[in-house]
Amino acid sequence: MESALNDNVNKSTKCSSHRDAMDNIEGCDNMYSHQRRRMADLRVLPLLVVGFASYQLDRTNIASALTGNFASVISVDQNTINLGNQLMFLGVIALEIPSNIILHKVGPRQWISAQVCVFGIVACLQIFVRNKLGFLLTRTFLGLAEAGYIPGAMYTLSTWYTKQELTKRIAIFFFGMFGGTAVSPLLGAALLKLDGKKGLFGWQWIFLVEGLFSVAVSIILFFFLPEHKELSVSSNEANISEVGVLRSMKKPLAPPGKTHISFILVWKTLTNVHKWPHFIATGCVFATWSPLTTYTPSIFMQLGFARIEANALSAIGSLLTLPVILLFAWMSDKSNKRGLTVMVAIFVYLIALVILRTMTHHVDKWGKFGLWTAVNALAVGYHPIHNSWIQINCKSSEERNISVACHGSYGGAYGGNPDISSGRVGYI
Repeated sequence: MESALNDNVNKSTKCSSHRDAMDNIEGCDNMYSHQRRRMADLRVLPLLVVGFASYQLDRTNIASALTGNFASVISVDQNTINLGNQLMFLGVIALEIPSNIILHKVGPRQWISAQVCVFGIVACLQIFVRNKLGFLLTRTFLGLAEAGYIPGAMYTLSTWYTKQELTKRIAIFFFGMFGGTAVSPLLGAALLKLDGKKGLFGWQWIFLVEGLFSVAVSIILFFFLPEHKELSVSSNEANISEVGVLRSMKKPLAPPGKTHISFILVWKTLTNVHKWPHFIATGCVFATWSPLTTYTPSIFMQLGFARIEANALSAIGSLLTLPVILLFAWMSDKSNKRGLTVMVAIFVYLIALVILRTMTHHVDKWGKFGLWTAVNALAVGYHPIHNSWIQINCKSSEERNISVACHGSYGGAYGGNPDISSGRVGYI
């Protein structure tokens, strides 16, 4: 009886010790997760959002420059502007994957900050453009310099957040894109008023000021974008947390610089037919939307609005995109049906295009403004959810990096060539 009693006591003690150990693991896991999430929310995400805004400013400020007689000063026509934009997107495609391979080797802080600095400098150099060749070269180099920022930043976010946390953060990250698109025409309208100051055209002020802003952002990124090693936890706590991340992400994300992306992995990702519908869907949407980032202010001028007024009104569609993104992100989280949410968002955009096509000749200029604004607002509300959906279903951080690099980089190169000459809008 005494032996049996001692055995029961020993078993009870072991069970209690095991429960205490599990509680300790859970506590350390929660502490590490809270610290990781806090650092990501307060430093990583805001800095990448600002970087995304500067990226979008340098890409889309040509829209305001065109309303400031940029094309006539450098003696190019609309076909050349379209060609320049297509060369920019081809530059993005050419270096999208190589850029992310480099990021995987050297780490986000060094590579992303250098990248933002380079495309900021290229944006500034556009003030020296005087002819067709100079325009085409600067647009090409701008695309090459910007290649990889979006997938690189989203990969960086995926190393800080679990699957459950990622969707909302990706949506917030895209606030940088659409916030930059919204601010660009407003800032452009203000800078165009400097036309003639210091011997510079208004469009030169646009390229100079917004390019210098990107250079300033790159310095901030270099000094303040945190790395995982800054988390003040013991190696034991880090190992415990890795167990927690493993439960959430299916596989822990290796720190940047510790992994290698092979050509075989790149090829397998590109030839994975299950990913093709994602790439095709994004290509179809961006083929119709990306030209609007260049021509919306010019379209509004053709509708009868003054230059400054047209630039200011162009911001409304991008501002409305922000609540649209939040709405679809909320739908995705509540339903946990990411595929269905993406389909609904794209279908809503398709309806907006059809209404624009059928109604544009039956309304006045304010009605047309409303139709174009609705198209701009609904075009890419699906995009953040689609990106997080792709990332969540990748089996490794390397596959995630390549998949996101492919996603969204092709549509722009095949964007439509809108005809806004001779007072008519023949885009849709």
